[in-house]
Amino acid sequence: DFCLFMELCKFECTWQCFQAFVGIFCFLGDIRLRGQTGVPAERRGSYPFIDFRLLNSTTYSGEIGTKKKVKRLLSFQRYFHASRLLRGIIPQAPLHLLDEDYLGQARHMLSKVGMWDFDIFLFDRLTNGNSLVTLLCHLFNTHGLIHHFKLDMVTLHRFLVMVQEDYHSQNPYHNAVHAADVTQAMHCYLKEPKLASFLTPLDIMLGLLAAAAHDVDHPGVNQPFLIKTNHHLANLYQNMSVLENHHWRSTIGMLRESRLLAHLPKEMTQDIEQQLGSLILATDINRQNEFLTRLKAHLHNKDLRLQDAQDRHFMLQIALKCADICNPCRIWEMSKQWSERVCEEFYRQGELEQKFELEISPLCNQQKDSIPSIQIGFMSYIVEPLFREWAHFTGNSTLSENMLGHLAHNKAQWKSLLPRQHRSRGSSGSGPDHDHAGQGTESEEQEGDSP
Repeated sequence: DFCLFMELCKFECTWQCFQAFVGIFCFLGDIRLRGQTGVPAERRGSYPFIDFRLLNSTTYSGEIGTKKKVKRLLSFQRYFHASRLLRGIIPQAPLHLLDEDYLGQARHMLSKVGMWDFDIFLFDRLTNGNSLVTLLCHLFNTHGLIHHFKLDMVTLHRFLVMVQEDYHSQNPYHNAVHAADVTQAMHCYLKEPKLASFLTPLDIMLGLLAAAAHDVDHPGVNQPFLIKTNHHLANLYQNMSVLENHHWRSTIGMLRESRLLAHLPKEMTQDIEQQLGSLILATDINRQNEFLTRLKAHLHNKDLRLQDAQDRHFMLQIALKCADICNPCRIWEMSKQWSERVCEEFYRQGELEQKFELEISPLCNQQKDSIPSIQIGFMSYIVEPLFREWAHFTGNSTLSENMLGHLAHNKAQWKSLLPRQHRSRGSSGSGPDHDHAGQGTESEEQEGDSP
């Protein structure tokens, strides 16, 4: 399957050359070569990387033009960009092809993609930044989805490239590597014996697609930032699950544009689109208590019937929520890196808010909110409750026990890294250290994003 994918990559080179001649007549794809050094690569995102001038249209209307222009720049609608070729810009950057050593290592890693210690950072380097595309092509083939749904390989590859390129590489955390990490975790959860035997090919495809696209086109700032800057997406979705609604709608736009599922019955594609929305919207951290309470009730009453599509869908939602916040359950070396990345993204938002004299959002003040305190609060109040219930559902499977073990170890590691003044107050959970962690988590729920 991996060899097939690499052959597809070689074919893609020929395909791009072909498009250079007939692109003026056909919009068969939007796979772009990387720009030359110093030339920003074009991206298909619905709006550019967050620029405060584009958000605060009232204050800076003179700098950026009319309100209509702002709406066009920030529109959530997906539309085709004029190609570089039609504008007379001939891409001259060489293709970044991997040598056999890298391909061999990547192939070896894919043979262990179901292992919890899978290193997504290494895999992303080995695939030259194409971890999401490579991983999804492999998993779709491994699960037999290509054959079952009669998917066209070129169309699938084109769709996955669209998804990968719609993630902002400038984001330290919410980027395509995070999406690949969540997808790999989702693959592991789909293999849990208590769940796997009931899943249909449609369930598996929905789970993998939702994981891959759950944060697509994330701007690197959270929902309260969009609300207080009067961003049009906040108005569009009435301040409710703003980012999650945008991720979902962007995904649907790419599915339709790529025509990946165009050969399926209309009723089926509509159902897929709605279920994808339900899964992606479940990742809104503001709905954490809603899902956790419902899961606890099901487990207490022992009334989960996974033969029923509705209950399977609910457990897919729970699995995606677990995958989205599983970083504290990874081995320390990877967990620490993810923690540093998400806090860097928080701090960047705080610096932006400070620069434009806005109130700094919770967890975004680098001078007050340390990485250890943020992570301890997140683990204690968000991650632990969810993963203990997940372990209850799986019957304390080997994977669940492994994750809870890493979680306990990582929490102890962060406690040892707390600033000395916090450690001296005690770590029993009853002092200010515990209170600060709790406040951090409560603020996180208000923000609608997860570390």
